[in-house]
Amino acid sequence: MSEGAYDTPGAGPSAPRRPPSHLNSVGLRIEYAGRKGRGVYATREIPSQTLIDVSPVLLFGADEYEAHGRYTVLDHYTFKWRDGRSLFNHSQKPNVSYVIDPATESIRYVTSRRVLPDEELCIFYGHKLWFDPVDAVDRPNSIHTEDVDDGWGGLANLNDDDDGAGDRLLDTIFDECTEGKADDTVPEEALPFTRLKLTPEDEEEEDMDAIRKEEAWVVDLPNPRYAAVMLKWLKQSGFDTPSMAHLKRIRKTEDKMSMVLVLTREHPAPPVFPSEVELPPPYVATVPKTAALTMTSLKLKSSLWPTIYAPRKKFEPEPWSRGKVKWACQAMKELVKIARNAKQTDELPIAAYVPAPFDEETRTATQMFEPLSAFDTRRSAAHPLRHSIINLVRAVGELRASSTATGTKSPTPQITPPVDVSPPTPALPDSVPLPAGEVDAALSSSSDPQTQTEARNGAHYLLTSLTLFTTHEPCVMCSMALLHSRVKEVFYLFPMKETGGCGSITCVPRLEGVNHRYTANKWKLDGEGVDEWMERSGLRIDGDCDA
Repeated sequence: MSEGAYDTPGAGPSAPRRPPSHLNSVGLRIEYAGRKGRGVYATREIPSQTLIDVSPVLLFGADEYEAHGRYTVLDHYTFKWRDGRSLFNHSQKPNVSYVIDPATESIRYVTSRRVLPDEELCIFYGHKLWFDPVDAVDRPNSIHTEDVDDGWGGLANLNDDDDGAGDRLLDTIFDECTEGKADDTVPEEALPFTRLKLTPEDEEEEDMDAIRKEEAWVVDLPNPRYAAVMLKWLKQSGFDTPSMAHLKRIRKTEDKMSMVLVLTREHPAPPVFPSEVELPPPYVATVPKTAALTMTSLKLKSSLWPTIYAPRKKFEPEPWSRGKVKWACQAMKELVKIARNAKQTDELPIAAYVPAPFDEETRTATQMFEPLSAFDTRRSAAHPLRHSIINLVRAVGELRASSTATGTKSPTPQITPPVDVSPPTPALPDSVPLPAGEVDAALSSSSDPQTQTEARNGAHYLLTSLTLFTTHEPCVMCSMALLHSRVKEVFYLFPMKETGGCGSITCVPRLEGVNHRYTANKWKLDGEGVDEWMERSGLRIDGDCDA
């Protein structure tokens, strides 16, 4: 799909009898597109940010073009080296972006959103067109009369100085579910994000290899009357712990009775029995790690040790309407802009954003009628704890405190375990992020003495029912702060494989024993061009950086 390099309108080449069936391994084909001539179409679904073509460019001078090139079939495919035309047709709502590579004299084409099978792939030629576009009805109401030169016909890089061009590219990347009724439910597979499951894939454990097991201390009871004595002893000795709740204490067989005592991970040494009971030495046995969710797993687990049957309803994700998807896409666009602005001030390009909730009921209940945002300030503050999410939690705390001070109706109180609240500190301006030693205090709603007393006895969780968007997967510290703040759900653009606490090195809301679970969602940026997009957007950070 190579092009020549100059630009003068001219007659196009003679049309071939039939176009080739496929263009490349990505699954593109060339077809005739009515009034637009030939166009490029997808033969299968193509993810967002997929590199679909690297097109070599044939360069020749203006004199050579005037003398020869304009009289050949190449004339229809020539352009100025900093403009751009190709076999990709123009659209006011493009699904492909492109960037020139002078070092290799080529053009790289990358999908800017998910492309469906049989959909035409189009780019944006710019505002000053030399033809009437077929989709002119989609043009904005405002007409650009000035000579806009953004290098690539308006479809510039995210990190270009032209904010308008960057905004247009953001519109294409986060332009999901723009057609249809706002109340229509979007199928799970069509959502622009992937929900991370909070339970293991093999949760039902319906074959023996899938059964999660661990070891426990067991003793045989030669006399059934010992059972009551031992049960009382277990409570007195502290061995009656919640970690054993999924197991039945007694196992009866035809010739003996046995009792499970304690897990070896909790008590590595053999338990010492009371002197008034003569029992054989305890031994180690393999037991199931969790309760049985189905009758099949109950049979398998009980073959190891009698297990509690605790069926649970399978996870049913919350349905999303088309309008709510557009709300999330708009939040992501605002988030990227905040991160880019942070980078311009020499901060790490990591940002967090809590929009006003989508539905009126939640807005009223949470008193969140305006969005809140924060970015990473570790560089300017020279402090390792000033992450964007911690700064945002503090901002929400300041909002809650100001609402309380002014008598504004706040959300229904949530009962919280006692927290250790530090002595009162002066209120900080919104621009000053969380200082050292106040991570825990940021999770309470105020530094006011009276509010601190309320915090000790139970006060508001800061992020209850709210949705948080962040550019990079939160680190373990921030993931735990979100858990303590009772956030409803978290969306992030870029996974952090070495430091992420929402699905990479661990998944904090999925850990055993936590008293709150929030939904973690990864935005679908799965194409080959994701790294390039991060670089061009200015959002790349080191892989070992805690976000």
